[in-house]
Amino acid sequence: MHLAINGWFWGRPTTGSGQYVRHLAEGLESLASDLRISVVLPRDCLEGEDGSGPGPPSSCTLVRTSCPRTNFGKVFFEQVAFPRACAHLGADLAHVPYWAPPLRSPVPLVVTIHDVIPLVLPQYRGGAFQRLYQALVSAAARRAKSVLTDSEASRRDILERLGLAPGQVHAIPLAAATCYHLNPSDDDAAIRARYGLPHRYVLYLGGFDVRKNLSTVVAGFRQVGPTVAAKCPLVIAGRLPDRDTPFTPDPRRIVREEHVDDELVHFSGFVREVDKPALYRGAVALLFPSFYEGFGLPPLEALACGTPVIGSDVASLPEVIGEGGVLVRPHDAAGIASALTRLITDEDYRTEMRCRALHQAARFSWDRTARATLRNYRETLD
Repeated sequence: MHLAINGWFWGRPTTGSGQYVRHLAEGLESLASDLRISVVLPRDCLEGEDGSGPGPPSSCTLVRTSCPRTNFGKVFFEQVAFPRACAHLGADLAHVPYWAPPLRSPVPLVVTIHDVIPLVLPQYRGGAFQRLYQALVSAAARRAKSVLTDSEASRRDILERLGLAPGQVHAIPLAAATCYHLNPSDDDAAIRARYGLPHRYVLYLGGFDVRKNLSTVVAGFRQVGPTVAAKCPLVIAGRLPDRDTPFTPDPRRIVREEHVDDELVHFSGFVREVDKPALYRGAVALLFPSFYEGFGLPPLEALACGTPVIGSDVASLPEVIGEGGVLVRPHDAAGIASALTRLITDEDYRTEMRCRALHQAARFSWDRTARATLRNYRETLD
């Protein structure tokens, strides 16, 4: 089988789509001796963030095309350059690993739709260009032979919002990378010191757009009370928003409005991908009460590091977190405070939840994801 993969995100390992296409290609390599993979990508796409990083798996060939890195260039790549390359390569099957399938494909097409956030949450629909683009890729998805998604929750939303046939859409969960594990590395303490983290802390790591629900994170932490909070400050990790807007509320303002002592909240700034395991392993818990996720990699990464998650009970998060954490309603600050207080103060409970976290994380692996995806490829061609 000759598989052509859209590699627009190949050189962007900090994005979910970039991680997905890399891990999937690596997982597929070991499964089928008859599988040949061509990754089609723009000519200026780098191997990593700085042009370095690991090369492609040995079974993969990188095929570069000329394409400007602009919004219109991206559409040209997806709708023209990629299908043209599939035909030129004589591929048997094409896979677009994010929601951007071509309207016309010369070969059978599989597309992965990680989520349908713009169709579910009005504030994510953007301007006229974004809405036109969403209409285009929605129409194109209906022509795909197979649609993959990351969770049963996303599958339900896709069926409802795009009107696809149930047999056309398949839920195949993602996984955490192998660097996310319980055993600390020799560098963990030094990494946490570099970010100025306290000895014990609870962690938020997951972006700052409005659906991430930072206001409830801070409100829940405030309700823990200063005595408990002093034992375990809140670390808010990641590059802060450039501007305080309704779409990207600045957590520093939220902390002030909630009257949380500045000494009890630490802003780490940008966190490199390679440093994230150390931050998870050092945390008593990860707070992740998001309003909507197609899957939710940060909670799974935390679970794989033995860190319990306090997350919301909506969308895909119950599938990911399972028994490895505590699920609350998205606006339930009191529920977050109660779970957090127990994790901070009850050593036996925290040990039990760490075991549950690891057990839940073990249900996911990139090998399983790759096997299920390869099975779908073969079924699509039958």
